[in-house]
Amino acid sequence: MNKIPYLFSLLFLMNCNSSLEKEKKYFSPGEKWMDNNGVHINAHGGGILFHEGLYYWYGEHKIEGEIGNTAQVGVHLYTSQNLYDWKDQGIVLKVNETDPESDIYKGSIIERPKVIFNKKTKKFVMWFHLEPINKVYKTAEGANVGYGAAKSGIAYSDSPFGPFEYLRSVRPNAGKWPINVQDFHKKKVSSEVKKIYGGGPEHLPVHVDSLNILGRDFKIGQMARDMTLFVDNDEKAYHIYSSEDNSTLHISMLSDDYLSHSGTYKRIFPSKFNEAPTMMKSSSGKYFIIASGCTSWSPNPARSATSNNIFGSWKELGNPCVSRDSLTTYYSQSTYILPINGIKDAFIFMADRWKPENPIEGTYVWLPIKIKNDKLIELEWKEKWDLSVFD
Repeated sequence: MNKIPYLFSLLFLMNCNSSLEKEKKYFSPGEKWMDNNGVHINAHGGGILFHEGLYYWYGEHKIEGEIGNTAQVGVHLYTSQNLYDWKDQGIVLKVNETDPESDIYKGSIIERPKVIFNKKTKKFVMWFHLEPINKVYKTAEGANVGYGAAKSGIAYSDSPFGPFEYLRSVRPNAGKWPINVQDFHKKKVSSEVKKIYGGGPEHLPVHVDSLNILGRDFKIGQMARDMTLFVDNDEKAYHIYSSEDNSTLHISMLSDDYLSHSGTYKRIFPSKFNEAPTMMKSSSGKYFIIASGCTSWSPNPARSATSNNIFGSWKELGNPCVSRDSLTTYYSQSTYILPINGIKDAFIFMADRWKPENPIEGTYVWLPIKIKNDKLIELEWKEKWDLSVFD
């Protein structure tokens, strides 16, 4: 046997396999993720819209230094066809740099932008948590509460590429009671409840219903901080946000044009202090939520829950993370759950590793979500993975 052709064939196959391995695409959670310009993707606290064959990743644009925790630039957009390679499309919602009275004036807080498409109006609608700068927010009694605005900003565009036009800011559902309101919520609120409490359970040591923060904010609208958007199969859209001084999640149906609240909403997990909510729906119709606890920038164990109806009874499932470092959600915090187009029950858990001392250095943790017996979900750590895990 002539071994020379065989050796050439073997070397050729080895080189081909090596080339294929280099070309193979992977997700590397927590690592720097470069865009088409070789620059780390700058879309923190983001969400992804799939529209006409393209994925659109909208997120907070950060800059160097602690000042980067405020909005100095605006909302950044990247696009991709395969979820691995992302093209920088620039800033689609810019902060206002000329009018200090603008809600989105430079230096305000713009967090967790999410964009959804309205098939009826053909508009792309963006919602985000907003804390206006140079604005003194007042309670119904006129008391100043400074940073406690806890508002939602709304913008829209005719194109997913923007630019988005800022519309207004709101406190959700002013003058509306939730569908599960209790009689005691409608009673006169004690003067002891007028102040704004902090963001975690250490600032609110009693059950939120003993203070009736829901009733406190009835006239002016409910607080809305960390948030996400979810569009159901029937095209009804929902705003899910941390409310009542971060103690309670609200699930609120949006209007038909997605530009305001419909007035129909429900309180879930009162006094459990969930933030960073995300939502998904399996092919069987089960809804799932993944959220985090309230520990500021520090990571904590994730929480999960499920329901057969978005306004139904929600069952807590505990921490979905099952690998080492599960108690820190792999040193990250949830921001969005991405359904993969064209693959049944394929979802990606999107999270941020925050770097508040220099936020531009923050990285992203993407992991596949495993649905077990349609009853619970699991997040297993993977150093490197690709979409074949869903095969």
